Amino acid sequence: MRRKPGQLLDLEAQILAVAVDQLVAGDPPEIHGFALAKRLADRDDSKKLTAHGTLYKALARLEDAGLLSSRWEDHEPAEEAGRPRRRLYRVTSAGQAALAVHGEASVERSPVINRSIEPA
Repeated sequence: MRRKPGQLLDLEAQILAVAVDQLVAGDPPEIHGFALAKRLADRDDSKKLTAHGTLYKALARLEDAGLLSSRWEDHEPAEEAGRPRRRLYRVTSAGQAALAVHGEASVERSPVINRSIEPA
């Protein structure tokens, strides 16, 4: 199944939503992949994390589309923590706009149930 240009997959929209939530909450505007996977799981009340291959492919698609930007963190904090450097992702203004359009399209696609209540 092919998707229309500019259309977001649910996972992509969820990633953008987490990144936007970071901005709104006043948290640091950048997030690394594992923290993102954890936040996605927390949002869905799931104990299961998104598979790393799936997550990082979605992050790459979003970055290729200009909806996210990324950079490698400085090596000093990573060395001090005794871990590898992390790639940090930030939502762009285009990403915020795409998420808003996706939200509007989702509302338009949702089924509306009309029931008339008849007196007993």
